[in-house]
Amino acid sequence: MSPELTKEFLQDIRARIAADDALWLKEQVLHLHHADIAEILDNLTNDEAKYVYFLTENEDLQADILMELDEEVRDRFIASLSSKEIADQLENLDSDDAADILGELSKDQIQQVIAQMEDDNAAEDIVDLLNYDDNTAGGLMQKEFFQAHLEWSVRRTIMELRKQAEDVEKVYNIFVVNEVEQLVGVLSLKRLIFADTRTTIEELYQSKNIIKVTTSDPAEEVARIMEKYDLVSIPVVDYQNKLVGRITLDDVVDYIKEEADKDFKMATGINENSDPSTSIFKSSLSRLPWLIIAMIGGTIGAKVISSFEGGLSQLPALAFFIPLITAMGGNVGVQSSAIVVQAIAKGDIAFKSILPRIGKEALVGLMNGVVLSALIFGIAVVFSNVQLATVVSLSLLTVIVFASTFGTIFPLILHRYRIDPALAIGPFVTTLNDVIGLFIYFSIGMLLFQL
Repeated sequence: MSPELTKEFLQDIRARIAADDALWLKEQVLHLHHADIAEILDNLTNDEAKYVYFLTENEDLQADILMELDEEVRDRFIASLSSKEIADQLENLDSDDAADILGELSKDQIQQVIAQMEDDNAAEDIVDLLNYDDNTAGGLMQKEFFQAHLEWSVRRTIMELRKQAEDVEKVYNIFVVNEVEQLVGVLSLKRLIFADTRTTIEELYQSKNIIKVTTSDPAEEVARIMEKYDLVSIPVVDYQNKLVGRITLDDVVDYIKEEADKDFKMATGINENSDPSTSIFKSSLSRLPWLIIAMIGGTIGAKVISSFEGGLSQLPALAFFIPLITAMGGNVGVQSSAIVVQAIAKGDIAFKSILPRIGKEALVGLMNGVVLSALIFGIAVVFSNVQLATVVSLSLLTVIVFASTFGTIFPLILHRYRIDPALAIGPFVTTLNDVIGLFIYFSIGMLLFQL
């Protein structure tokens, strides 16, 4: 059981580091689970974290700790190492993790680190992975996997797997290839173990319904396939069907978390690269464009109001319900956009389903609009009169139907032109719905009051 990470425990660790008490740190800290050790290092200074980290004599444990560190802490930690130290650390990591870390460095640093790596095969694998886009199957895959050839016997396969096990940390299944390294099937470890040692792989492997992806497949598609077929790993092939890597579930989960975080930031008008360590100037600069969009929308909204100034002067009560109209339009639009963006992210949007989805959201908006407009009619009658209540309720119904329809269509348009539809949840939908909602409200008001 790991100790609770308290302020007193951290102070004790810092004191032991200052006293160079390596024995205590090994006994009290380095015997913990690697995730707990990483959490401790996240709360230390960079020099303190390096001291504890390099007390670790187990290379596999070092690799696990490094990948569990908070991304910001890990970047700072790596930046403080020499090219040789970085190279030594990368050789202990899975190829995909090593490529992710190396990809954050400058081109000159990458060349220096690669030149310092002693394992030529590992260096070659990492360089190969750097050539793939991060948002593709090639960018997610790792080069470490178990493979067996069709003609191998079970005895030879087990001997070969023992050699391969030096590089493969997690074993899920064995990929079967032919004489030219093309993927032809998969084999479960259980079936291999229970088979007669003289049996060939060709007699054991499964060749039907093989689920695989190519290096250029989008990462979203990989996540969808692994979710659909409940896979913990999936083989990756090139255009010649040659086996080049595998993608494991933990890598897909990390990708999904990163995408969710990015979409959340975009939906709230924050640059996706913004983080707590970003300078005040850069943080301000990343948020400013979205605020400018909102300001422009507000200015247009003010212009809409001023264009109906004559009617407002004759019927000031119309101004009372302006916040209601803008708030409801924005909220309904964001709800519809969020549902569509979620469906796009999961790959549930097909061309044939677009019109039915728009129709469904419009009907949902109509039903909600009827209920809400009936409620606001009763409230407006109490505080004003029937004629104004009619204007407000009819306007609210129209605005809600429009907002739900527009909130559905807008992300679909962005998706059609390969723009991240998460943008639709942010300032665009709310700002446009505010402006159009005001126009609808005042137009109906002027029409019914004949102003």
